[in-house]
Amino acid sequence: MSFIAMNRFRILPGKEETFETIWKSRESRLKELKGFREFRLLKGPEGEGHTLYSSHVVWDSREDFEAWTKSEQFRDAHKNAGNSGTKDVMAGPPQFEGFETVLHES
Repeated sequence: MSFIAMNRFRILPGKEETFETIWKSRESRLKELKGFREFRLLKGPEGEGHTLYSSHVVWDSREDFEAWTKSEQFRDAHKNAGNSGTKDVMAGPPQFEGFETVLHES
């Protein structure tokens, strides 16, 4: 049906705007890939010492997502990970979660 790839980010207090700017100014090449449907960056609640964010990417299938992780576009998007300023705004590494859709209503 579809596959949703999510990364959770714990962002240090006062660094939320910097984190959002990094995402807004990045060069996304997701639209170049087969099976890409939609990307969202979600801002969640404040926790102890952080604000929770999640990147949320919808793919047609797990196979399309896995093809993305092996693509030139993926390597380009992640080549400066840790150097792009995100390391100084995050309270630890991102946490990946992948989900297969079992029910969808619209």
